Amino acid sequence: MLTRLRALLLSAAREGGATAGPEAALWTFPSILASAFVIAWAAEVAQFFMSQGLALAILAWLQILPEFAVEADIAWRQNIHNMTANFTGSIRLLVGLGWPMIFFVSSYVQKRRTGKWATDVVLESEHSIEVLGLLLPILYFFVIWWKASLTVWDGMLLTFLYLAYLFVVNKMPPKDHEEASELDYVPRQVMGLRPGVRGAAIVGMFLGGGAILFFVAHPFVDSLMALALTLGISEYVFIQWVAPFLSEFPEFLSAFRWSRTVRHAPMALMNVVSSNINQWTVLAAMIPVVYSFSLGHVAAIPFDAMHLQEILLTILQSLLGMILLMNMRYSWWEALVIFVLWFVQFVVPRLREPLIYVYAAFIALGIGQVFFQRRSLEAFTAFAHHWRSRVRRPA
Repeated sequence: MLTRLRALLLSAAREGGATAGPEAALWTFPSILASAFVIAWAAEVAQFFMSQGLALAILAWLQILPEFAVEADIAWRQNIHNMTANFTGSIRLLVGLGWPMIFFVSSYVQKRRTGKWATDVVLESEHSIEVLGLLLPILYFFVIWWKASLTVWDGMLLTFLYLAYLFVVNKMPPKDHEEASELDYVPRQVMGLRPGVRGAAIVGMFLGGGAILFFVAHPFVDSLMALALTLGISEYVFIQWVAPFLSEFPEFLSAFRWSRTVRHAPMALMNVVSSNINQWTVLAAMIPVVYSFSLGHVAAIPFDAMHLQEILLTILQSLLGMILLMNMRYSWWEALVIFVLWFVQFVVPRLREPLIYVYAAFIALGIGQVFFQRRSLEAFTAFAHHWRSRVRRPA
């Protein structure tokens, strides 16, 4: 049964997108963008009907469905060379551009309102779950980097870490429905529908956005590779940066809107952090599963020197970001450092290897601040409190 299904999917994928050239970008790029918007709108409405922590986690997971589609298509093609491109690029884009954008937009809006720039974004106590949710997947990826391969068994462990994260965030209190008035026009209209119709609309938007992704992902990747060839740019670099820019655009808009309210800047930051957790766990876990299914047997994905450099750079960027949030504050200089380091690697790719040492130096500085009591570990303290009061509390 599985062999027959694999053969049918492989045949359909080859026939459906084999002839897509650079001109296909004229319709695949807008289609990916449209699907991302539809899914993001449905997710923003759905978040009001579950606990706040779980809502942000599910919202973040649904917002990165386009990345899942692109990464799954690359894995299905057994294109090992490009297999980490979208994965590493999307994580680095969210941390390097998304996190600083939230701070600087929030600070600018506060300056216009009060005449004073904000010096930091102060996280809420329960946000310690998202901050520490990054720790274990990042640390385990050091193991994956060290052994230079990604296996189905790695995927199982990463999925377990994600499920454990969901279990904890589900213990947090529900989201205030009054915040529905701050939604964009489309999700706000859906939110105003009567319950039965509203539920059908949410499901319909998810199915519609998912259908677009299913039919467009393969020609979209084809058009990316064809455009890269036409422009004389590396396929890996093109997939690494162009695909995430398109698929994560709605998420950036959501974060931009929330950060403009100033008071929701912490929530915007945690929404993006939740997306990072999803990418380090379930997105990475999916890659060897799809690859093995395409081959017809369980197989590991080997990484060469180029892959290892990209993975290590991505690990260190996220680890630095997590260390900077350990005191439950995100300051202006931290946002500036994260952005500058990302921007340099984006515009001057040849500096990526030296930047590995720069990230390592900043990580050592952050750890040193902890030892010399210049940086608190408030995230651990807050997490321990929530663990005792909400997760392990007596029935």
